[in-house]
Amino acid sequence: MVAQVLCTDALPLLSRTAPAWAAQVLCDPLALLADHAYLERKAASNALDLINRWPHLDGPGDWVSILAAVARDETTHLHAVSRLLATRGGQLPRTHRNPYATALHALVRRGQGAFELLDRLLVSALIEARSCERFDLLTVACLDRELAEFYRGLLASERSHYQVFLHLAEDVATPAVGAVRWQALLQAEAAIIAAQAPGPRMHSGVAP
Repeated sequence: MVAQVLCTDALPLLSRTAPAWAAQVLCDPLALLADHAYLERKAASNALDLINRWPHLDGPGDWVSILAAVARDETTHLHAVSRLLATRGGQLPRTHRNPYATALHALVRRGQGAFELLDRLLVSALIEARSCERFDLLTVACLDRELAEFYRGLLASERSHYQVFLHLAEDVATPAVGAVRWQALLQAEAAIIAAQAPGPRMHSGVAP
């Protein structure tokens, strides 16, 4: 199975973010929180869209209930982030760009049935795993106790979500097919995150 073969106690990412990234993005905490709120909104929307596109999935477990639980978690996170942002004088952006997620989603084999669904699930797992890694860095680097505790509280949920998406991928591909595609997307993700411009974003690059 994909998750059993590739998911260990350590995050499966092929590259690690330099600790300097956390200090850089924390220079503008309101912009970082606004970006984070957008990501939570998109994550909730993604889980619901998977249910909408594929309301039935053959395999063990309750596909709809699992994804609905993910959407619920992400909506709860959105509420928490937006509330923290508002108390600090910030606002949710009307429009927002996420070149990292856009580049990953461009790799999805759209219109190819089970392959499209497999890619959607694996890309979702990658985004959750990278977010988990970066929350960990923020927890360590943040001198603002409230923010540090906030990010620490999200770590377990993000780790759980990336594992959930990997487990769901087991139902749409054989172990061999899933493992090969997962490794290809891991390599692509490492290149995509390395190419990101710096800035106060959860998936930004590191300034030299």
